[in-house]
Amino acid sequence: MAQQTSYPLAVDGARSPHLSRWLWLVKWLLIIPHVIVLFFLWFVFLVLSVVAFFAILFTGRYPRAIFDFNVGVLRWTWRVSFYSYSALATDHYPPFTLADDPDYPARLSVDYPQSLSRGLVLVKWWLLALPHYLIIGVFTGAAFGSYNQVRDGNAWAYGSGLIGLLVCIAGLVLLFADRYPRGLFDLLMGMNRWVFRVTAYAALMTDQYPPLRLDMGGSEPPPSADTPVMIGPEPLPTT
Repeated sequence: MAQQTSYPLAVDGARSPHLSRWLWLVKWLLIIPHVIVLFFLWFVFLVLSVVAFFAILFTGRYPRAIFDFNVGVLRWTWRVSFYSYSALATDHYPPFTLADDPDYPARLSVDYPQSLSRGLVLVKWWLLALPHYLIIGVFTGAAFGSYNQVRDGNAWAYGSGLIGLLVCIAGLVLLFADRYPRGLFDLLMGMNRWVFRVTAYAALMTDQYPPLRLDMGGSEPPPSADTPVMIGPEPLPTT
């Protein structure tokens, strides 16, 4: 999926006009095969990201085969999330593939970087991304889980986060009113888009710092005239 956007990662989703009122109640069961596959895919993703770290550190390039695989894992994750409890925006069952599916209503792509900063790779995934981690921790519930673990010593006491809360509201409205509020969908898309941008940045797939803004709506915003923000040593030249 090639398109011009304001950030190297593009997350799009088309909300289905007709959604089942009750199917969302059992989607947790329907996605179990995907969850099992994604568990192993994410393990490989993490291992390959370590390999990419050293490749970038010594060569300034992200190995293309590893990049394509990791983008596929993000793409697969987004389709399952869009179908299930990050959006509930389609009843079209996600395909089992790393490749882009132009017929599926949820799509994700990342522009391949021709070169990356060798110095920036040392700090962007932990230090520079820290402000974003705090924000998406609230979105996903990780922040509440960390708080509960520190307070109670209970590693399993995780909150659902804003995304989980809003999806629950969307599901209840769908169940009782047979409609999905457009404003709620746009807000959920903005939060999910933020999460995936930070994930791609932390996974070393771009040097462009994720914007601290909520780009809502099903489609990516058009490219702006602003200069991309590069934070850290050895900034890449912009053209």
